[in-house]
Amino acid sequence: MNALIAYHSDYGNTKKMAEAIAAGMKASQTDISIQLKSAEHTTLNDLSDADVIVFGTPVHMGSMAWPLKKLIDQAGKLWMDGSLEGKVAGVFASGGGFGGAGGGVEQTMVSLYSNFLEHGMLVIGFPKSLPGYADGGLQWGPYGRSANHQGMPSQISDASLVAARSYGAHLAETTARIIR
Repeated sequence: MNALIAYHSDYGNTKKMAEAIAAGMKASQTDISIQLKSAEHTTLNDLSDADVIVFGTPVHMGSMAWPLKKLIDQAGKLWMDGSLEGKVAGVFASGGGFGGAGGGVEQTMVSLYSNFLEHGMLVIGFPKSLPGYADGGLQWGPYGRSANHQGMPSQISDASLVAARSYGAHLAETTARIIR
């Protein structure tokens, strides 16, 4: 099984989550091959070659970071020939914002899933029964709070990384069942 985790990270928090997701995938499926790449260095071939694709982004004013959006827009070429149909997809995000919801994280995650669904991909959410959900999860995927109460950048919690690792294991296990 081949996995691609493509992300953009402003302060390193989204990258830490990507690494935790990769660790969860590897712990769950030891034979998995994982590419962990910044969105800026992800190619259309990387997307085509993967069985499971995971996108991660910081929340920027209620939306994804532009390097990830650029990758999604470039992948329109793959939509034309159906290259991503039937692949498994997941998302994760980090963000600050004020209030408990993190300044538009759900809108950002839904937007990412919308692109995957347009390609005919199978999206996998984050069940509340998994470890870490209560402290770092939404039904859409793991979320790492990355700002303090003044809205300034800070580090995500260890609980968010537990959620990310748990989600990675769930994605790998689900993908293994699908692609048998």
